[in-house]
Amino acid sequence: MNCMARFLSRGRFTPLERQAIIETLPPNRRLPSVGAGLESLRAMAQLETAIATAPSRGADFIRCEVRRSTLGWALIAASGIGVCAILLGDEPGALLQDFQARFPKATAIGGDADYERLSAAVLALIERPDTSADFPLDARGTAFQRRVWRALRAIPPGATASYAEIARRIGSPKAMRAVAGACAANPVAIAIPCHRVVRSDGALSGYRWGVERKRMLLAREGAA
Repeated sequence: MNCMARFLSRGRFTPLERQAIIETLPPNRRLPSVGAGLESLRAMAQLETAIATAPSRGADFIRCEVRRSTLGWALIAASGIGVCAILLGDEPGALLQDFQARFPKATAIGGDADYERLSAAVLALIERPDTSADFPLDARGTAFQRRVWRALRAIPPGATASYAEIARRIGSPKAMRAVAGACAANPVAIAIPCHRVVRSDGALSGYRWGVERKRMLLAREGAA
C-alpha cells in the first residue's frame, strides 16, 4: 500500500478530515471519495506514483507517513540508510505531491519498528530544534548542495549565518544565489537547519516551508 493509502487508512481521521485531505489534491490526481469506503484504497494505490531515487542506487524502498506536528503537517520518509525527507506544510496532499516529485520512481513500503523510532525522533526534533538530530540522514542532492548542507549543519542552535557567510565557508564566496538555491532544495527540514540562514542584514528572508515556521524555529532555539 502506498503513502497516501496508508495515511488515510490509519484510522486517525474522521470522514470529513479524510475528504478534506483528498480535496487538497489537483482534480486530475483526486482520490476516490471516502464514501467509497476502504475498498477505494486499491484505486488510491493506482493513482499514486512510486517514490524513488537515482537509478545508480538500484532498487530503493522508502517508508513514509504524514504526521501532525506543532508546525503543521510533517511528511517523514526514511530509506534503508536514514531519513531522506522531512517536509513541512499545511496540506497533507500537497506534501505527498512534493514528495512524489522529489522521489518519482522508488517503491513505497509499510512502516516498521525502526521507522516508528525514526519518526518519533523527527517529531521530537521539531519540538526541540535546539537539540541534535539523533538519527541517520540520507539527504540526496548534487555535490554542491551537499557541501552547503554540511555547512548548515555546522551552524549551532541559537546562531544564524548569512548566505554570504555560508558561501565563504564552502570556498565559493560569489555563490550566494546558489547557496540560497541549495537551502531551498534541502529535503530534510530542521535536521539540515536551513532555517538558521538569514540575510546579511539579519532579516529572515524566505524559507521553503514558510517564513512563519522559520520564525517559530528560531524562537524555539533562542535565536529570535
